[in-house]
Amino acid sequence: MDYSSIFDINSESTFTKKAFEIFKFQFEENPVYRSFCDLLYKHPSDVQKLEDIPFLPIEFFKTHKVVSSTKDIQQIFTSSGTTGSVVSQHHVADLKLYKASFQKGFSDFYGNIKDYTILALLPSYLEREGSSLIYMVEDMIQESKCPKSGFYLNDLDALKQTLLELETSGQKTLLIGVSYALLDLVEFHQFDLKHTIVMETGGMKGRLKELIKSELHAILKKGFGVDKIHSEYGMTELLSQAYSKGDGLFSTPPWMRVLIRDPEDALTIVDGKKSGGLNVIDLANINSCAFIATQDLGKIHTNGTFEVLGRFNQSDIRGCNLMVL
Repeated sequence: MDYSSIFDINSESTFTKKAFEIFKFQFEENPVYRSFCDLLYKHPSDVQKLEDIPFLPIEFFKTHKVVSSTKDIQQIFTSSGTTGSVVSQHHVADLKLYKASFQKGFSDFYGNIKDYTILALLPSYLEREGSSLIYMVEDMIQESKCPKSGFYLNDLDALKQTLLELETSGQKTLLIGVSYALLDLVEFHQFDLKHTIVMETGGMKGRLKELIKSELHAILKKGFGVDKIHSEYGMTELLSQAYSKGDGLFSTPPWMRVLIRDPEDALTIVDGKKSGGLNVIDLANINSCAFIATQDLGKIHTNGTFEVLGRFNQSDIRGCNLMVL
């Protein structure tokens, strides 16, 4: 199925039309998703609006090969997990599609990647194989064409020095890091950054106690001397990212949408102003499944931005019994 048109979406009507096309395609071509839809007695002829489309529980990526393509798999991205735990696997049939999604997504929110020096502080991701985030950031580093762009695994002193040099020269910089590593950096070094975007991309990964987002951002804002902490919302099972430019409020690119499901009834979409489970439509997931019920809790604001409030505990996931095939 041709994917180029998804990046030309410029209205709700074109998004909805494309979503229906992809739903019909995946209903016919994805055996796992088709079985799930059959269990719910949902056929394309039953779907009249986006809320009618079945959202596949994200846990299926841990137990099944979720593909809508007969093409050879080019890459398998895997989620992080504790030793011995079952991790998600996203079988990607077209890496050009993934690149097109994250490259256009970034440029839509932040402009030309070549204007930035990219500094990455992602130790927990670098220390394992199969991270889609590392794949994305590696590409960003290469595309930036800046000799100072790169990964910093454990050398916080070198990262400090590079940040100060770039700040002195007035170079626009993006520092993207996992939360606990950014906290480590500001614990030992204080900054007053005027030309750097600081972007956190996840939790503590078991290294430090979890902080609520406002606490985390308050510490990072003070440590880096910035007014806002940016955030990236992405996951192994998605090929697109949402971004927040501050206050934990995320916006999606035009080919991605977030809906809210009832926390007491996993199959019902509710008013987005209420908190509930986050259901994500990612039309870049043409070759896997574009309609994902995540384990994240959140709500949607009147301006269309969404907020991530936390995660479901396993005991909180209701209405999913029939979803275990």
